Amino acid sequence: MTTLATRPDHIASPRNTIRADLFARIADQYQMPAERATRIMEQALAFLIACSIHPHAGLSPSGEVDKGWHAFLLFTREYGEFCQRIAGRFIHHHPGEPETGASRVGATVEAMRAAGLPVDGELWVPSSECSQCYQGCVDDPRT
Repeated sequence: MTTLATRPDHIASPRNTIRADLFARIADQYQMPAERATRIMEQALAFLIACSIHPHAGLSPSGEVDKGWHAFLLFTREYGEFCQRIAGRFIHHHPGEPETGASRVGATVEAMRAAGLPVDGELWVPSSECSQCYQGCVDDPRT
């Protein structure tokens, strides 16, 4: 995905686009340390800003970043206000097809970087845990 779009001038940092107390909601919901929850929420906000810049690109968050989006969605009033202020429209959540997720996540990271948004690489890389289910691991002995 090649893009020239950049972060809107009125957004200094994704972290400053919502009230600080909303960051604590993800820590409570997923029972995780506040530092990690803050990182996830900041990436979810950066992802949503990227969606506002590229409304028809089909961008997709990683599994970890999606936790931040889900936590934010629960606060519909705040989420709706954020969407109107940042995107001028409601950004709908629609579960995608699992087999296309990895390529969409890569395109999302590229779009975020091109827009000058922060990318916390650790939160965008899939888990290295392997379930031996032959659904996505490389070096499959059955090939």
